[in-house]
Formats: sequence, structure tokens, C-alpha cells
Amino acid sequence: MTFAVAAEAYDRFVGRYSYALCDALVRAAGITAESSVLDVGAGTGMGTRRLVELVGPERVAAVDPSEPFASTLRERFPDVDVRLARAESLPFEDDSFDVAVALLVVNFMSDPDAGVAEMRRVTRSGGAVAACVWDYAGEMTLLRAFWDTAADLDPDGVGDVDERARMSFAAQGGLAELSRRVGLQQVDDGELVVAADYESFDDLWEPFTQGVGPAGAYTTSLASDRQEVLKARYRRRLPVSDGSFSLSARAWYAVGRA
Repeated sequence: MTFAVAAEAYDRFVGRYSYALCDALVRAAGITAESSVLDVGAGTGMGTRRLVELVGPERVAAVDPSEPFASTLRERFPDVDVRLARAESLPFEDDSFDVAVALLVVNFMSDPDAGVAEMRRVTRSGGAVAACVWDYAGEMTLLRAFWDTAADLDPDGVGDVDERARMSFAAQGGLAELSRRVGLQQVDDGELVVAADYESFDDLWEPFTQGVGPAGAYTTSLASDRQEVLKARYRRRLPVSDGSFSLSARAWYAVGRA
């Protein structure tokens, strides 16, 4: 389980992109202050925070299958309906929400078709089902550069953990095809581009050493000397300075109607 980690570690990893990414997905999905919203795979709640700001906590529900993350959600958002649950089995009645969103989650569902179909089930007729995933092999700079470096160093060891190859919906159009396959209508898709700021390269690197996500799990599987080699080569590959810097990240999104 690559997300059974401290919430703070996730926040410093890709969580720092999530608020801006959720804001972009909110606009794509047409969420308004009157919408009721389900946040599927809410993680530590960086995106949930944006939803709460927009519609109020009483109109937001959130689910996540990670107990540490669900506990963090309850602590951070005591007025939000938080459930420990998988996307493939959402604990809500049919037609419960105006919108269901899944931020960076579909690729981690054990059964993406079932998960997005569940999102459709709990969304009212005409409501939006929205999802986005990273462009792992392209313009998600943080992860693409990491896996480029790891594959150069350890082509046999990277294998099935390389997110550039293993994520089924990380190419343009993949989420839209999935959305149509599970019965969503009027599907729109495109790109969302956001950025995150870092105080230093060490600020970027430290969450990898905490085992967050597939990249972190791969990093912590290495002996300490191999981790240091990976770190040094990764730093050289990234277009960053010795001080603070910003990295851009592109995600593909799809929005369909229930």
C-alpha cells in the first residue's frame, strides 16, 4: 500500500499540486456554490479544501481507502462527511450528489471501470463526473524526470513499478474513453496545467525517502548508497537551481454527464 503514509509526507509530495489541480478541475466540471460534491480518493484533503471553500463543508463528502488519510480528512474537515471506502464500492445511495470528482485516483483503482461507474451511480441525472490523471510520461515534470532517471540506472529493477508505463489512463483521451465505456454522456476532455513551488531540491527529494506513491516505494526499496546515486542523477536531470524553484505538471481530465 503506497499511500499508507503520514499525511504530511503526501502533502509535500504531489499533494502540493492538488489544490491548484482541483481548482482547475472544478472549472472544467462547472461546479458552483450550489453543487453538492463527492470527492473520491480524497487523500489528505488538499483538493477537498478547495471544494469546501467553494460549496461549504455541508455540501461535500469525501472517501478514501487509506485509514491514515481518512483520519486526516476527519481531523482537517470535521464538518465534512468522510468515509473510509473504496471507489469501487461507494457507501452512498443512488443520485446522492450533483458532482463526483476523482483527483489523481483512477489509475490507482483496483477496477477503474467499476470505480467510475460507481461515481456515475451516485451522481444525479445531468450531473458531472470528473476525473484527472497525471501525464506521467510527458509533462508531469516531477515524476517523468524521476522515472527517466531510475530507468537509466536500473532498467531491469524499475520494471512494473514505472508509472510512465503502468498507468493505463495516462495518455490523452484515455479517461474520455473510460468515461464513455461506463455510460457517461457528453464527455469533454483536455489538459490541466498547474505548478508547485519548492524551497530547494532537498525539499523536493525528502518525500521520496518516506515511501510515498510508487516512486517513493521504489526509492525506499533501494540500499542507501543506491538512493544517493539516484538522488544525485535525478537532481542533474531536473531543470532546477540550487535555491527555490517551481515545477510545472500536466494532467489529462475528462468530464461526463450522468
